[in-house]
Amino acid sequence: MSEKLSLLNGAYQFDSQRFDEVFSANGQVREPYQLLFEQFQNFQQADYSKFSEEAKIVFFNEGITFAVYSDDQAGTEKIFPFDFIPRVISSEEWSFIEKGVIQRNLAINSFLHDLYHEKRILKAGIIPHDLVYSSANLLQAMEGFTPNGGIYNHISGTDIIRHSDGQYYVLEDNVRCPSGVSYVLANRNTMKKTLPRLFSSCQPRMVVDYPEKLLATLQSVRPANTATANCVVLSPGMYNSAYFEHSFLAQSMGIDLVEGRDLFVKNDFVYMKTIYGPKRVHVIYRRIDDPFLDPLTFNPDSVLGTPGLMNAYLSGNVTLVNAPGTGVADDKAVYAYMPEIIEFYLGEKQLLNNVPTYRCGVEKELQYVLEHIEELVIKPVDESGGYGISIGNTLSKEQVKEVQEQLKANPRKYIAQPILSLSVHPTFIEGEQQVEPRHIDLRAFCLLGEDTQYVVPGGLTRVALKRGNLIVNSSQGGGSKDTWVF
Repeated sequence: MSEKLSLLNGAYQFDSQRFDEVFSANGQVREPYQLLFEQFQNFQQADYSKFSEEAKIVFFNEGITFAVYSDDQAGTEKIFPFDFIPRVISSEEWSFIEKGVIQRNLAINSFLHDLYHEKRILKAGIIPHDLVYSSANLLQAMEGFTPNGGIYNHISGTDIIRHSDGQYYVLEDNVRCPSGVSYVLANRNTMKKTLPRLFSSCQPRMVVDYPEKLLATLQSVRPANTATANCVVLSPGMYNSAYFEHSFLAQSMGIDLVEGRDLFVKNDFVYMKTIYGPKRVHVIYRRIDDPFLDPLTFNPDSVLGTPGLMNAYLSGNVTLVNAPGTGVADDKAVYAYMPEIIEFYLGEKQLLNNVPTYRCGVEKELQYVLEHIEELVIKPVDESGGYGISIGNTLSKEQVKEVQEQLKANPRKYIAQPILSLSVHPTFIEGEQQVEPRHIDLRAFCLLGEDTQYVVPGGLTRVALKRGNLIVNSSQGGGSKDTWVF
């Protein structure tokens, strides 16, 4: 049932068949939003355009951008889209999400250690041997090696949605080089500048201490017998889509931002070139994918990494964050086994539900997917940014046939999931000059150090700005909201 509600001085199209974060099924404002809703009722319609424009000015002045690499906009630098109507999560709900995120990442860390050592979970037959050893992200070089501090997935981004049943579900785990946390901090800063009185009256939990927590995490996993740690952020360079984040985090932590050419390896120790001479590097927060880290170990044509870096790492003389080879754990086919992984290593039931997942590498499940594509979302197991996804009910007959052929040609590369109805949130749409419901998700950022666990309060709420779109990634036209926990 769809009806129009008076919201923010406009007509808001409320649909009781979808889970609306602000309104309950009977159209009443949910308790976590009542204070915020009362404050917004004091604004006039003309204020919304003003708020939106002021937020864009803040983003522009501070260089908060991302690069687009689609065929028609290759290399285009854009201001990151931001909506000034914040998402609110109650303290009680956040506590549940936080525990669930930490649980998953502790289990993933144990899983990675096991895969590169005893392989107990494979020997027990819980995860198929072939599934793991067919993953492009499994690194033979990591076999038998334990990173400093015993941590593989120091930094993770867990993508969470709320379905129409009101329950939270994890869409995927990102433990290679998860991005987006800089926008959490930028969104908060923008809200403070754009709506200072609103922010002051609601007082959500702070996120500004994330750089301090991140630096402490990096320092906690420094090489043994090292009193202090020189930490750096390793970036592919200014043409990378997340370069703003690389520079932002380095500056916020007060450490150097480097490229592969700024480092060199001597006697299995890593050094940074400086005007004062070589300076030893102990911890590298790398934002370069595994194949490009070291041309001597991986891709010989890579100019992004540093020759000899892996030897220095495997000698224990430098720590790479995250560890190479973590990508095997965020393979979307491995994701399907997360309930079993959590129970095997932690002896616990999962707190945050998985989305039901069909592994196309399994013959029976592939057959079901081929026959029900119109009801499913088809995803590559190793892509990010929303690329390569096919949403069945949006495909033409010709496109369905194309997807079927892709699945048959390389079934291991794909998984399929039911088309879930992501929750919606009131969002100001500039082109319409009004507030409309838009689908959202949540990326929760978790830090694991040798003795620390931390989840950024609220994380990054991403919003699909196009009406009806279920893909929220900025690379696919999405934006973000500040996320408040109080």
